[in-house]
Amino acid sequence: MPPIELRVWYGKIMAANLVLRTARADERLLVEGLQRRASLVWAEYRDAILAHPDAIELPLDQIEEGRVCVAEDAGEILGFSVVLPREDGDAELDGLFVEPSAWRKGIGRALVENAVRRAARDGARALHVVANPLAMEFYVACGFEKTGETQTRFDVAPTMRRLVKSQAP
Repeated sequence: MPPIELRVWYGKIMAANLVLRTARADERLLVEGLQRRASLVWAEYRDAILAHPDAIELPLDQIEEGRVCVAEDAGEILGFSVVLPREDGDAELDGLFVEPSAWRKGIGRALVENAVRRAARDGARALHVVANPLAMEFYVACGFEKTGETQTRFDVAPTMRRLVKSQAP
């Protein structure tokens, strides 16, 4: 997918010249560092993340297959998303992280909308996510609905889904 340049509004705050593009393999460590910083913000998960640093790993094949999208402003990566195909033909938002200093500026929402477009392009009927329970309000605001719960490595988390309009040929 070619880079998309847009202005993102969230309330009265704006990420000035956000560019969404496919991640490069040489950015893997930068993106994992961003994920670590965003994950450690939550006191509820900090001890588990610190005790299991292997929980933060972005498989290189996901980058090489073009499944990772980064959001950058002035050359700085401020967030990323990972969209993976599911066996049922739908898509999974397998990762969504924004640099904590850039929260509430519309970057997460822009990444979600981009993920929805990518899922639709690939013929998915829905985009699914296993959500951080502390981010439920965000996902609901982005059009997701709760479909259940699942056990994750560290806790029980809500499963959510957003229907998408297929753009497949």
